[in-house]
Order: sequence, then C-alpha cells, then structure tokens
Amino acid sequence: MPNFSGNWKMKSSENFEELLKALGVNMMLRKIAVAAASKPAVEIRQDGESFYIKTSTTVRTTEISFSVGEEFEEQTVDGGPARWGGRDTRSLAKWESENKLVCEQRLLKGDGPKTGWSREMTNDGELILTMTADDIVCTRVYVRE
Repeated sequence: MPNFSGNWKMKSSENFEELLKALGVNMMLRKIAVAAASKPAVEIRQDGESFYIKTSTTVRTTEISFSVGEEFEEQTVDGGPARWGGRDTRSLAKWESENKLVCEQRLLKGDGPKTGWSREMTNDGELILTMTADDIVCTRVYVRE
C-alpha cells in the first residue's frame, strides 16, 4: 500500500476550468476559482485505510476524513465560500489498484453530472489527482514539499 502522507504542491493542472464549466459554475466565478486554485496546498495524513485530506487555496479550504470502503459525506469541487454550486454527496473510496484510490460521488439532492475523483501514486513519487464530471476529466499532478 502506498503512503500518501505528506504536504503536496501542485506541479501541473489540466482542464480545471472545463470541469467547473461542466459543473455549472458561471464564467466569472470560474475565473476566480481557477486563479485561487492555481496553487493549492494539500496535506494528506494516512493511517492504513484511514485518510485525512486538507486542500487549502486563497478562497477555500476543504477537509475530508474517510476510511477506504466506508461511505462518507463531502462536497463536489465546485463549492466555494458563497456556495456557488458545491453539492453535498455521499462518497465511497475504494482501491482500484495497489497505488490508485478511486472515489465515486452520489449527489444527495438534485440533478447534476456524475462526479468522482481518484488519487494515484506514481513510481517516481508524484501524486496524480483526477477529477471527473460526466466525460470531462481534470488532471492535477502534485509533488511532495
């Protein structure tokens, strides 16, 4: 089992604005979110199958705690300080492979795109976060600080 623990900084990001668009965030708020999320600080603490993930930007900080294989509540990535669209979900994280954790999100209310995320540890120590909204895929690569 890989060790995801550590403080991570983003090395690259692809399709984040397109993901927000697919989630229904308007253009002005997308620009603010993209600028704010350009340098997120991510802290991950892992104890076996238990995870704590804190993502901090200049606009928003999110924290989730979960155990692999047990449902938990979280918000879709489009949430913001003024709740510009973030939706509450029931999520379930599972190991897809030895180094890849995948999470399916199920909206608690209303309609919207099918969303989820995965985190994968590469052989060279990078962390790849993939977020999806229907067929739109956002990929962010992180390195340990």
